[in-house]
Amino acid sequence: MNRLTPQQALQKIKSYCAYQERSHQEVKDKLYGFGLYKPEVENILGELIEQNYLNEERFASLFAGGKFRMKQWGKIKIVNELKLKRVSPYNIKIALREINETDYKNTLEKLAAAKWKSLKNEQYINREVKTTRYLLQKGFEIALIKEALQKIRTKQV
Repeated sequence: MNRLTPQQALQKIKSYCAYQERSHQEVKDKLYGFGLYKPEVENILGELIEQNYLNEERFASLFAGGKFRMKQWGKIKIVNELKLKRVSPYNIKIALREINETDYKNTLEKLAAAKWKSLKNEQYINREVKTTRYLLQKGFEIALIKEALQKIRTKQV
């Protein structure tokens, strides 16, 4: 790809940001991919932020809410993904507030129950281990997983 002028890059990156929310890092990487140099990238980032094309707090909140609702990810996985996108700890904390605690626990319990049910031919201990492993992989906290499994066990007795 030929090197773009800062003006060409700005036009392209505006539509890139308008299409969906982006993290600062994603935009930086894209701009460097256009062959721009650090001072040009910094100027364009400043302009994008000024014109509200780029807002990391908004990105983090939408990312967290979306991954929780659509993919049913737990907070640990969401935090790790946001860290990979180099989102600031402050914005990560704000993003996690997007997730309603009641919805969060209900989702965890629903996932736990479904996984538990799908393993009905397994031995009891295997069911527990596999369900726990599944929920950890989804990014849920171990203490909440234990609570959910305890509810499942008390329903069966």
